[in-house]
Amino acid sequence: MNKSHQPRKIDRRSFLASAAAGSAALTLPVNVNAANPKSPASETLVTQLFKSLNDKQRKEICFDFDHSLRLKVNNNWHITKPRLGNSFSPDQQALVKDIFMGLHSENYAKTVYNQVVHDSGKAGFADCSIALFGKPGTGKFEFVLTGRHCTRRCDGDSVEGSAFGGPIFYGHAAQGFNEKQDHPGNAYWYQAKRANEVFEMLNGKQRKIALLDEARDEEGTKTVELTGKKKGLEGIPMSELTGDQKDKVKNTISDILAPYRKKDSEEALKLIDKAGFEHLHMAFFEKQDVGKDRIWDVWQIEGPSMVCFFRGDPHVHAWIHIREHA
Repeated sequence: MNKSHQPRKIDRRSFLASAAAGSAALTLPVNVNAANPKSPASETLVTQLFKSLNDKQRKEICFDFDHSLRLKVNNNWHITKPRLGNSFSPDQQALVKDIFMGLHSENYAKTVYNQVVHDSGKAGFADCSIALFGKPGTGKFEFVLTGRHCTRRCDGDSVEGSAFGGPIFYGHAAQGFNEKQDHPGNAYWYQAKRANEVFEMLNGKQRKIALLDEARDEEGTKTVELTGKKKGLEGIPMSELTGDQKDKVKNTISDILAPYRKKDSEEALKLIDKAGFEHLHMAFFEKQDVGKDRIWDVWQIEGPSMVCFFRGDPHVHAWIHIREHA
């Protein structure tokens, strides 16, 4: 990733505020803005897109809000058969791109878009597919865009108590399917570097708890199934960390959420706080160490109503699901 796209270091005091009860309240720095502050919000653009659809398009991509397809997620899939490039007009394709860009922060939007273009093959972004659930502008709705290494959502806060409107996925195969141990050019490898900085702060006893053998399998939506458990999750619980170590975990979470627009990142952090930061566990997985360099390519942060699973073997796949309640 270019230096201009690297996440900015975050002052702990801007990230954490102490609540009266002593629990940590998570906040985002104010520099995370929409990709283009002058453009309409993505929700507004979704309404414009919906109004532009003809009868055939609506039949193919529009569903009731409660349709079971809405909350599915996978690492390489198309939520509907039509592709942007062969079933939508140039103006509609431009709207979809603007919706996508607006869901990301100014510092990351271009990098994330380029990743989707790269991983989608010759057709690029035009190979993506979309679906609309509900009726934008009149009530609950959700827009979903999918493709290789991409599931993004725009719900206009229709899904109460759920970050991003449901589980999302992102990934990158920057230089081929089997990446080198330092993952050159990968748009998301910086997140693993932040997580490994947490591991470096752990003492010997803590590392024995945090470092496990092998991670969960990738099984589509089941990959980010929430357990509701506060105890017994994989890895080291936050209650076993020192104050500085906890701050490092919180900064790592902020860096993970940095690619997304401010309103979505703030909502995610608030939901993590409501569910209880102290209930989170962090785990690293030894047997999936690319290059055997002991920089852990596969790791996760999990709580009763949160899963952030990062699998950097053989290239980056990352899953996020954050709710107030499981």
